Amino acid sequence: MRIGELAHRTGVSERSLRYYEQQGLLASSRTPGGHREYPEAAVDRVIRIQELFAAGLPSRKIARLLPCLRDADGGPSELADAQLVADLTAERERIDRMMADLARSREVLDHVIEAADGT
Repeated sequence: MRIGELAHRTGVSERSLRYYEQQGLLASSRTPGGHREYPEAAVDRVIRIQELFAAGLPSRKIARLLPCLRDADGGPSELADAQLVADLTAERERIDRMMADLARSREVLDHVIEAADGT
């Protein structure tokens, strides 16, 4: 499929898809006319990339992680290893810390709102 169709099917801009290729996250072949062509599996790959970005992972970690995941369901592939588990555990701990920080910020805001509402 061409880049426009992949963008449409995944809700990701063509520019982002080109960036994913540049970062080694996504691969395409070229037509004789030089247009990008993607396999059907690219849809699942792009969705997986988006999920990993949404989890806060940078592209360099995603590039290391993708070969260890199955695109279709996100489960571990035969390439998953102990280092991957350690990296993912560290990312989860980082996210947990961010969530705790956000919860504290929300509590502060709640107190300010309560104080302002009472005046």
